[in-house]
Amino acid sequence: MWLKWFPWKYLIRRLARTHGFLDPIALMSHLQRFAKPSEVAEPLELLRAGVLLHARGLVNRKVIQHNLDWVWPYWVEKQFDPASDSFIPRAFSISHVNLTHRNWTAVGLPGNSAFSLVDPRGLITPHWDGWSLDGWIVTESGDALSPSREPASEQRLVCDHNRLSVHTHTYREPLTIRSETYLTRQNGVPVCHVDYGVQAGKPAWFVLALRPYNPEGISFVNKITLDPDRRSWEVDKKHTVHFSRPADRHVVSTYADGDLFSKLLENSETSASSCDAGLATAAGMFKLEENQEHRIQVTVDSTHPKTDDEHPALDVPWNEALQPAAQLNVPEASFVELYHTAVYTLVLLSPGSVYPGPYTYKRFWYRDAAFMTHALLCTGFKDRVGYLLERFPLDQKLSGYFHSQSGEWDSNGEVLWTLARYARLTGRGVPDHWRKAVQKGARWICRKRYRSDQDTLHAGLFPAGFSAEHLGNNDYYYWDDFWGIAGLEAAIDLCRDWDQDALTVELKAEAAAFREAVHQSWDRSQGIRNHSGFPASPYRRMDAGAVGSLVASYPLTLFPPDDARVLATCNFLLEHCLINGAFFQDMTHSGLNAYLTLHLAQVLLRAGDMRFQPLIEAVADLATPTGQWPEAIHPRTRGGCMGDGQHGWAAAEWVMMMRHLFVREEPDHLVVGSGLFPQWLTSGATLHYGPTPTAYGDMDITVSCAHTSCKVEWNGQWRSLPPRIRICIPGFDPVEVDAGRVGHITVRRTEP
Repeated sequence: MWLKWFPWKYLIRRLARTHGFLDPIALMSHLQRFAKPSEVAEPLELLRAGVLLHARGLVNRKVIQHNLDWVWPYWVEKQFDPASDSFIPRAFSISHVNLTHRNWTAVGLPGNSAFSLVDPRGLITPHWDGWSLDGWIVTESGDALSPSREPASEQRLVCDHNRLSVHTHTYREPLTIRSETYLTRQNGVPVCHVDYGVQAGKPAWFVLALRPYNPEGISFVNKITLDPDRRSWEVDKKHTVHFSRPADRHVVSTYADGDLFSKLLENSETSASSCDAGLATAAGMFKLEENQEHRIQVTVDSTHPKTDDEHPALDVPWNEALQPAAQLNVPEASFVELYHTAVYTLVLLSPGSVYPGPYTYKRFWYRDAAFMTHALLCTGFKDRVGYLLERFPLDQKLSGYFHSQSGEWDSNGEVLWTLARYARLTGRGVPDHWRKAVQKGARWICRKRYRSDQDTLHAGLFPAGFSAEHLGNNDYYYWDDFWGIAGLEAAIDLCRDWDQDALTVELKAEAAAFREAVHQSWDRSQGIRNHSGFPASPYRRMDAGAVGSLVASYPLTLFPPDDARVLATCNFLLEHCLINGAFFQDMTHSGLNAYLTLHLAQVLLRAGDMRFQPLIEAVADLATPTGQWPEAIHPRTRGGCMGDGQHGWAAAEWVMMMRHLFVREEPDHLVVGSGLFPQWLTSGATLHYGPTPTAYGDMDITVSCAHTSCKVEWNGQWRSLPPRIRICIPGFDPVEVDAGRVGHITVRRTEP
């Protein structure tokens, strides 16, 4: 109890002032005035992640800028180069972090949470947050090919021979380095492989360098020892790196001695490197015969333990893991390739838990998990999603709150909505042991709302919170409220299935009251913004944060497609928040956002507004050469500037966008073909998607067009009553059909 009355604030203030610092208590008090009063000023989980990120940034600040003669990762070479668009001045930056090229691609195995990262120039980080391997060529005359310093390199993601691999090709005549990075299982343990193919048109050496850094910056290495047979390194007595042939020469260095890059052609040799500063580095050098291709294979043993985030049923070969995926065929080859890559990404990042990314975001959040599991479900991965949902109740508190991050009030709605979608799209229902969790989760939503009779703009809404972090300071976000309403309506459906009549009636009344509270809040707050759209919160003017309110239309379909407020929000975002054709989120992300651009496109598609098409094309154009999207993208460098370099939510939205081009669900019917691009319908190609689960059963769709007509065929495995289907092919007369009577129809081109 003494902690409550001990004068902590007085002591902290006195200590700060004595040493000439600002009063931290007063500063925090002022900062809190920029946000609405909230139970949680900022989620502890985010604070912890931010501290870790900037702790490394402090190390980067101490090391990198004073040693620019080292060979650094690609992001450092660009961000610290004053001649590059990526350059960031550093004078008053307390920490130096990667803000311009947060691009990497993970390789791994289905059902396993061990990922190895490959950066845009082929730098390999075998273990999470660890050191890296790089490959160089150095000629006897001193010329060097170091991929991170080269102006160009080619890279692609390949799923072949039942493995997922990243291929990187860097060349400058007469020097070439090719690498393929992938993981295999050996004795049930994941092992990272890097296969190098190198060639030089003059006498040279291939250099395999172990480097004390990764795509985020410095990663400490204290000791590297070459084995007596010259075929392996032991790293910090934890990891072993094997070479397919003995090293012909071996070079080491430490922080005090500078980078070994400048010592590669010296004749002296040392078998071990030990560095108290944690910047030990070593190079195994392999003699290259002139004009001959040499192959050198490298493997890195794993110390990755089995974790609760892995589900044994999902630990299967790639071809088996991908087998349920719906197939896409459209004339735009890049769309198809991005679709397949997005499916790989979703499977890779769902080994049993669901991760938004393989590195920075390798943790579980309900928000990302809801979007990613829904995309997997709609793509056909019913069993996988069933296993993934077993993870969802683990973080539910006694109060009923589904907690993955403090102060976020959208999670309960996301969980309940996802469960209801699983029940409807699979026809399997929700397991009985979920009943208590659903009931508690729904009642938590009811209790969490403010009373509706308050004289405030947030009466009846959720409390202020941090919400989706990209929306701004703590506020009464409509994003949370829309998820809360959707969660209650999902719980109503589930309780009806369980014949819980009393609770169904109770939740219906709560959902209706919640809807009315949102409508009243929007109506009473009109004077703040003088705009007919939905802002981020009733206390906000229209800004980029309004993109969060689009969730009411997509994916929740709480409002009809032509709701005037939602469409006014779309128009505002299109007029004020697009850069290079994509949505630019100028709060927090400060970058182009692929998944939010696609949210905007989905709402327009639902409204029959063809402005969705250029948004999709812009997102496709933003993909990396390996078919990935960072969470946010620098508008000039087109490199990642926020979050993970391979974002699972972005992959999920591409998958959903491709599905909804062919079929999407309205509350009482299916809409077929409304997103097909007009130019595809004159190409003579046959378009196809499926099979995809719907609320009525699985469905395959094929569309083939001639000059004046278009044949639409569907194969539906309906579980009960066949659905009503609206055929809405752009440029053709819309038709409504009963799927129980016919399985195809020919529509005519609309008269000019």
